[in-house]
Amino acid sequence: MNPYRLIDKYYTPGSKLYHILVTHSESVSKKAIALSENHALLKVDHDFIRECALLHDIGIFMTNAPGIECHGEHQYIEHGYLGGQLLRAEGYPLHARICERHTGCGLSKEDIVNGNLPLPHRDMRPQTLVEQLICFSDKFYSKTDLNRELSVEHIQKKLSKFNPEQLERFNAWLDFFK
Repeated sequence: MNPYRLIDKYYTPGSKLYHILVTHSESVSKKAIALSENHALLKVDHDFIRECALLHDIGIFMTNAPGIECHGEHQYIEHGYLGGQLLRAEGYPLHARICERHTGCGLSKEDIVNGNLPLPHRDMRPQTLVEQLICFSDKFYSKTDLNRELSVEHIQKKLSKFNPEQLERFNAWLDFFK
């Protein structure tokens, strides 16, 4: 599969939003592949990692996040499950799981219900190594500062503002993937 064909189907090549999505996703892809190559336990398909990393944020165009050129109707927190729906409709259910499980460090059903989040009431925490790898790699790149990798300390500080499980999960991944 060619992830750029799907991206081109939903985003206008040459637009600012296209640039933001592709630049961010390529950074996530490079980090995820590098981490997997440096980890003896990660015998995973690099093509699949690349595809999933490039498509993990495909749902952002449906959200209202003007700071990154998104002018849709949904809240930004919904981009993962919306991207998951889109990829399932396109025939890519495994890629869809990556989309819906990468928000934060994954969201439990309890996080969603207790936070009154506009998301389906189900567990959306990364389960497979690839899901965890892409979710972890995604934390190092924002869509507002495309030219830098965020520090571990910056990510930890940001995650500490949310449910403590978010920070615990990130720190566990940090120990595992580094």
